[in-house]
Formats: sequence, structure tokens, C-alpha cells
Amino acid sequence: MPLLLAPIGQEVRIVRIVADDKTRKHLSNLGVLVDGTITVLSSSGGSAVCRVKEGRLALDRSIASRIYIA
Repeated sequence: MPLLLAPIGQEVRIVRIVADDKTRKHLSNLGVLVDGTITVLSSSGGSAVCRVKEGRLALDRSIASRIYIA
């Protein structure tokens, strides 16, 4: 399921990122990796604020919809 549908406050595992190489590398530099964990802290209007490792990250709708979780 896409990250936008993740329950708020629950840590989930990233299983797939559907993006071009440039976007995938950028997300990797931010700590968003396949088999990594991410927690959605809030979601509104299609964008999501997430906790990745020890930091917070805001993802817009187009990026968040390309990150699939389990």
C-alpha cells in the first residue's frame, strides 16, 4: 500500500520505491530506503510528515504515493 495510506504513528517497512534513479538516489540520501522503516507523523492534503531514523521529513503527494509500505 502507498505511504499515504499508512496509519499515523505506526512504524512501517518500505517494500518498494517506484521512481526514477535521480529521485531514488535523493530519497536514499535522506534515509528513505527499501527495507528501511518510516513513521507517518501527520498527513493532510496528500502530503505527509514522516520520521525517518532520527529526523523528520515532509513528502509531497507525488513522492509519498510512489513509496510502498508493508
